[in-house]
Amino acid sequence: MQTSMLIMVLLILSSIAFYLGRRRALSVAQGKVRNLHSLPSYYGYYVALWCGLPALLVAGIWFSAEDAIITGILVENLPQEIRSLDPGRINLVVNDIRNLVSGNVTSREADAAMLAASDHYRQLRATSHAALSVVALALVIVAGTFSLARIRPDYRARNAVERIVMALLIACSSIAIFTTIGIVLSVLFESLRFFQTISIFEFLFSPHWSPQTALRADQVGSSGAFGAVPLFAGTLLISFIAMVVAVPIGLLSAIYLSEYAGPRLRANVKPLLEILAGIPTVVYGFFAALVVAPMIRDAGATLGLDVASESALAAGLVMGIMIIPFVSSLSDDVINAVPQALRDGAYALGSTQSETVRKVILPAALPGIVGGILLAVSRAIGETMIVVMAAGLSANLTANPLDAVTTVTVQIVTLLTGDQEFDSPKTLAAFALGLVLFVATLLLNVFALHIVRKYREQYE
Repeated sequence: MQTSMLIMVLLILSSIAFYLGRRRALSVAQGKVRNLHSLPSYYGYYVALWCGLPALLVAGIWFSAEDAIITGILVENLPQEIRSLDPGRINLVVNDIRNLVSGNVTSREADAAMLAASDHYRQLRATSHAALSVVALALVIVAGTFSLARIRPDYRARNAVERIVMALLIACSSIAIFTTIGIVLSVLFESLRFFQTISIFEFLFSPHWSPQTALRADQVGSSGAFGAVPLFAGTLLISFIAMVVAVPIGLLSAIYLSEYAGPRLRANVKPLLEILAGIPTVVYGFFAALVVAPMIRDAGATLGLDVASESALAAGLVMGIMIIPFVSSLSDDVINAVPQALRDGAYALGSTQSETVRKVILPAALPGIVGGILLAVSRAIGETMIVVMAAGLSANLTANPLDAVTTVTVQIVTLLTGDQEFDSPKTLAAFALGLVLFVATLLLNVFALHIVRKYREQYE
């Protein structure tokens, strides 16, 4: 039975189990719901969860281990001349066998040994699916019978269902947490391998970035320079320009829409402003490269300034436009959440509307506004496409916004593009940059959370 068909059968059986459980509850209560501890639907949910969850759990474990087990059996039955190859060549043969089974193109013409191996692989997959179907259906029958037998009038079905749902929620939360830990550890381990080759002090404090390294021992030059200071400086410069654009426009827009604009104007303008957040970043990149950058270059030439074709100013301006909805929407929500009693109190004391906004509403909404701004900063630091298209790839250590610069994320993309050897410092440098970027955004989020908590206590 195919995987999709098996899951569909399990869902149908769980639905049937819900009906049987509910009917069983009404039967033992002699048709009187008041004789039951819980509502009849809870008994149905109880039986349905018992039928579906164990089988789905076993199916998930089975699928996660199936490929490794089948591959191991397949390799053990390959001819001796193939098993004597190095692991990389064996993996290539196994991939060819899988491609042959699935009808894809193989790296070589199929011979008799490959055809026999593909038939064996197909049989193993069929046997595995059949065994899983039998085990899953057996679990459904056993668990369904067990749960139906436990239904009595005084059985606390609602409590049991809530415990099962809580366990599911904990499991989902644990998956998210462990996934995050796995991502961090994978980046950390690769970064440690990089720092075994390149000094961490050189990486953090050297002003020279040129990750090109020699591919052969007899090749001269290109020993590589891995000082990431120009990348951090470029990231901060473009993010600063973007925030200079986004924060005033976004915050003032939020104040106007929430405090001064009428309901009709607000209902029409706010969605239009939020459309900016839905535009793909590659479109912003085109806009920056084809419109903003030439405009800045022509303006600079008119004033006698030397402006690069790709500049930090062009990327920062367009990135700021992209971030405006982040600041305005979050600030608007926070300002609207300020209790009306604070406004009424200010007006009762004789304050004007502008005084109320400046001295009451903005201080009360400050934690949320700061949190939104720091969230926008994190978004600016992680942006890649606009920088690639409008700011260039030059790792220049400069504070001049008219020069071409690059950022951490752009260099990560550049280092990991194409076929790469994961043993070279050039490739491992991408993980070190990613680790620094992760730490920076984490610190920003922690700081934002600290600000929100501190001032929320003050105004509650």
